[in-house]
Amino acid sequence: MITRYNQWKAAWAISRASLIAMFRSPTSVVFSLLFPVIFVVVFGAMVNTSAVHIRVETSPGSDTANILYRKAEIIPVIDLQAGKDSLGMINDLEKGRIAAILVIHHSKNRISPDLPLPAYSIVLETAPSSISQLPILRSIFGQLADHYNRKTLPNSPEPAQVSFLEIPGRVYRRIDFILPGQLGFSLLMAGVFGSAFLLFHLRQSNVLKRMSATPVRRSYLILGEMLSRFFFQVISFVIIVSIGYFGFHFTLVNGLYTFLEMLLVSVIGLIIFMGTGFIISGLVHSESAIAPVANTVSLPQILLCGLFFPIANYPHWLQWVCRLLPLTFFVDSMRKIAFEGLHFWQIPAQLSGLLIWAILISWLAVRSFKWE
Repeated sequence: MITRYNQWKAAWAISRASLIAMFRSPTSVVFSLLFPVIFVVVFGAMVNTSAVHIRVETSPGSDTANILYRKAEIIPVIDLQAGKDSLGMINDLEKGRIAAILVIHHSKNRISPDLPLPAYSIVLETAPSSISQLPILRSIFGQLADHYNRKTLPNSPEPAQVSFLEIPGRVYRRIDFILPGQLGFSLLMAGVFGSAFLLFHLRQSNVLKRMSATPVRRSYLILGEMLSRFFFQVISFVIIVSIGYFGFHFTLVNGLYTFLEMLLVSVIGLIIFMGTGFIISGLVHSESAIAPVANTVSLPQILLCGLFFPIANYPHWLQWVCRLLPLTFFVDSMRKIAFEGLHFWQIPAQLSGLLIWAILISWLAVRSFKWE
């Protein structure tokens, strides 16, 4: 009686052997676990009192033709944009997408008949999510009002007054920005570098050639390697998120459900980055070429995908390139799920981008796979 070969059993055996090899590899442990943990601890312990880019939206109905608004527009640190929907702006403010809502009105009644300019009331609506940027906003708009007041009537009641109104919401900590980026960094390094070097070594040592003589299908071999990476990354994921949550109060809006949704997004990211490593191993002809090619693929994403700095800080001509990269889709998804409490169906743009990249990379990985 002929027994049918169990492909799943073979994939599981490959996965188990590969997982053991990863734990024995210092490179895998350092780049996919130790470095992200160090970054989380260092950046999580930092107190951020500065800001490079502050996004402020103007409330509908505000007077945007006055001199104060025009002066605020030319300040490099402030990105002033016209708001369209009051409820939408408040929602963005609570979730940390904008730093403040600006409301400017001028009084038709003059403080004095001799007053050459009208009096202005400046109100900045903020939330706990923008607490780190609040000192900068106070300083900038306070200086604008003081300059206007000195120019108008130095010894009279203040023609321009600034006030702040805080809307209740979640506190956006530095760790809420850093930790999702480090999860992406961990996946990227483990997927691209780990898979590329491992598969090349298996091919170079003729292990894959011998495996080609067995009934194991190519797709199940790749599946086995992916499962081993998945188990390794689950361990790294739990460690990194636990350190952020218990050590630095990383925000998980819906608790365990948020944790599981982030884990599922990590699976999609792992498919993309591990597939990229498979493609590299199939294209290069020497081990010395793996690192330059892998760095060429990985380094631009590390620098441009918002791991350490917001994408909004980059020039506008570069931002659209940044937003098309797979690591950007991954990190944005993580931040929206973790801090904003969104679900899969509420982030269609990010999820669609990840799925498109996953399908494309998987197809290329299978096509470029070589037994020898």
